[in-house]
Amino acid sequence: MVSEEGLEKGMFAKIRVFLEMIKFSHTVFALPFAFTGAVLAADGMPSAHQVFWILMAMVGARTAAMGMNRLIDAEIDARNPRTASRAIPAGLIGTGTVALFIVLSILLMLYAAWQLNPLCLYLSPVALFFLGLYSYCKRFTSLAHVVLGICLAAAPLGAWIAIRGTVEVPAILLGLAVLFWVAGFDILYALQDLDFDRASGLHSIPVRLGVNGSLWAARVFHLVMLGLLAGLYLSAGLGPWFLAGLAATIAMLGYEHWLLRHGDLTKLDAAFFTMNGYISITLFVATLADVLAGRGGV
Repeated sequence: MVSEEGLEKGMFAKIRVFLEMIKFSHTVFALPFAFTGAVLAADGMPSAHQVFWILMAMVGARTAAMGMNRLIDAEIDARNPRTASRAIPAGLIGTGTVALFIVLSILLMLYAAWQLNPLCLYLSPVALFFLGLYSYCKRFTSLAHVVLGICLAAAPLGAWIAIRGTVEVPAILLGLAVLFWVAGFDILYALQDLDFDRASGLHSIPVRLGVNGSLWAARVFHLVMLGLLAGLYLSAGLGPWFLAGLAATIAMLGYEHWLLRHGDLTKLDAAFFTMNGYISITLFVATLADVLAGRGGV
């Protein structure tokens, strides 16, 4: 008979495996942009209530999205040498447990949206649709990277709606900037699976364009992102702190593409994880400093 302590240890072990499976630490990519949208919408610091429930909505949405992706792609992951050691193919966690965590995450997202405002709750099914769609895209379209961008673009747009209950030009520009940023770095990330995807009949921009074409596509996407951020600077009436953050972002994106300029994927961790994490945090800090400076707080 299993003791209560044993059950608790087993559950915590499953939670640890699940959090590692969905790369919970990578929330750093989207979360700062959500708070960037919130700070801009509030023209300062949002309330503690708003910050907490935006955080919960983000955690729920991203956890559900990654859980669905791992569950839907489990058979493909099992055949891909790069992903065969993931939790589901490796038998470290069952599909039923993953499905339970997904349901709980969706419920958390919906409850958080309800706590924020009615429009957030009404738009939640749209966000869930795109979160689910992304996992299937590679089976029929090369634009999976764009769909992923749409999913993460919901972070700043949703946070803006959470604060103001409306959709306005700065929120759209920031959301589009995130879309092109994410799509660009996901193209680079997908280069790892180019040979496997081709052999398996899966779709991606690397499969369609090859290595060199993909590098150029990612560069174009990131140039569009920078143009949209410049538009945000003008439309939101931001100042020197934001410009400093934008300059730092240009430098980091340039370094990211320089690292991968010859398609050398041995430097992907530095280019993908490190640089993009720094970019999202830098833009949030720059935006917050600018907004607070405008109100005499910095």
